[in-house]
Amino acid sequence: MAGRYDKNPFDEEEEVNPFSNPGRTVPAANSRLSPLPPEPVDFYDRGATVDIPLDTEGPKSQDLKKKEKELQAKEAELRRREQEVKRKEDAAARAGIVLEEKNWPPFFPIIHHDIANEIPIHLQRVQYVAFSTFLGLTLCLFWNIIAVTTAWIKGEAVRIWFLAIIYFIAGVPGGYVLWYRPLYRAFRTESALRFSWFFLFYLLHIGFCIFAAVAPPIVFRGKSLTGILPAIDLLGDHALVGIFYFVGFGLFCVESVLSMWVMQQVYMYFRGSGKAAEVKREAARGAMRAAI
Repeated sequence: MAGRYDKNPFDEEEEVNPFSNPGRTVPAANSRLSPLPPEPVDFYDRGATVDIPLDTEGPKSQDLKKKEKELQAKEAELRRREQEVKRKEDAAARAGIVLEEKNWPPFFPIIHHDIANEIPIHLQRVQYVAFSTFLGLTLCLFWNIIAVTTAWIKGEAVRIWFLAIIYFIAGVPGGYVLWYRPLYRAFRTESALRFSWFFLFYLLHIGFCIFAAVAPPIVFRGKSLTGILPAIDLLGDHALVGIFYFVGFGLFCVESVLSMWVMQQVYMYFRGSGKAAEVKREAARGAMRAAI
């Protein structure tokens, strides 16, 4: 009956080691690999510490600490100054004071001028033309110096040259302070008082330009201004000087026309915005306070 049964599949068969000598037969019992010896308990000492020497008290470390303290002190001082400046700016803004940074002309800033960002868009055209009249006045007075200098060289009295210099020195800064800056601030802040100031001195500006374009023989025979009358008088004796005076006459004429256009546009806006009534009310209140 034993022959009826097949071979037990769970019996261990003879294992052949492929790395062993092929000519030698290895018994199945000796073909197994022996287990590795157990590792000692303290083979991996996870609690061990590694001592790395650090020279924390050396001179280099002390210098670094000193520099770090100095930088921290400077940073604290800068933060304190920034907070102080911010506090002053906030206080000025609450009081209605606008800090004006000088930004014009770009190569040598001497005034604050930013029409595109500070003037309402519907008033920018008038402001630009008004600024053109200010630059035009500068050009007229500068050319007046050149023309009068040629007349002085050709034999005219030196006093007319000194007068031309005085016109330029007084006219350019005076025009900016007396009528251009008030108009700029009036458009920016809608101040009725600044409009009144502008009208007063801009009328004087227009009157001076018209007077200069004619240049009647009132002040030193009128030769200190490049008007039509001295131009005609000098053209016969000195043609070059007469031409210079005629150019100055043309410049003063253009300046007068542009200035009258600016005056008209500003006055129309002044009347349409209700500022005229506000000025009347302020005048009435001032008169009442003066009477009381």
